[in-house]
Amino acid sequence: MMNRYQACIVLGVSALLACPRPADASEALAGTSTPMALGATARTQTSVLGMQPSFGSGLAASFLVGAAIGVLDVAALHRLDHPIGQDTSGIWSIARTPRFPEELIGLTLAGAVWEGGKSRLGRTLWQSVDAATMAGISTQALKWTFQRRRPSSTDNPDQWFQGVHNQSFPSGDVSSITALVTPIILEYHRGDPMVDSLAALPLFDMAARMKAHGHWLTDTVGGAAIGVVSGYVAHEMHSPFVLGLLPGGFYAGLRESFQ
Repeated sequence: MMNRYQACIVLGVSALLACPRPADASEALAGTSTPMALGATARTQTSVLGMQPSFGSGLAASFLVGAAIGVLDVAALHRLDHPIGQDTSGIWSIARTPRFPEELIGLTLAGAVWEGGKSRLGRTLWQSVDAATMAGISTQALKWTFQRRRPSSTDNPDQWFQGVHNQSFPSGDVSSITALVTPIILEYHRGDPMVDSLAALPLFDMAARMKAHGHWLTDTVGGAAIGVVSGYVAHEMHSPFVLGLLPGGFYAGLRESFQ
């Protein structure tokens, strides 16, 4: 018989799998006359769940990956976690508040609104917005499920299911930043391998969050995995989901109105 924690995971996955697929580009961007650039609507790849990539399948995939890591963590991976010396000075001071991921999300969204959905860069930035949204929703659901205490409140990494106010696993900061950079890396790394250096951002945040005693090591690894899956699915979707919910002017972009 399932215990209440297993039931939470099963119910969460079931709810996410029930999420409707977004409309195709021609429907999601109704009222616009310009097709998605660079053949985005021609993609036929499947998501990691084996279904056509969509916002709902991305949520489900992110949740499933995070839940799998969480179950392994509860069982044994927490043995990898150990308290480390706290340090929020110098460059590590950025981990005191969630401003770092919030600023990156704001910058990405501003760039997406400026570029619109016509250009390659604009479409990729909207994919990053989609990915961060998927990662944020999945991460919060997992935090409520696993209820792990943060290293700032205990030196025992095996403190799970301690109430909904304990939200150490997984790291939302790391998942958001990883989700933002993954579509950009996937889109541009073949032509410009230097874009892979963006991976340093989530790696830096992983270290910073641990030094601030905001997360255990496995919290940050779980967050990074969720971000990668969200970013991959968002990059493979036929059209950006969030962009499809907005008026057609956002598809054109602010840049076009200034030209």
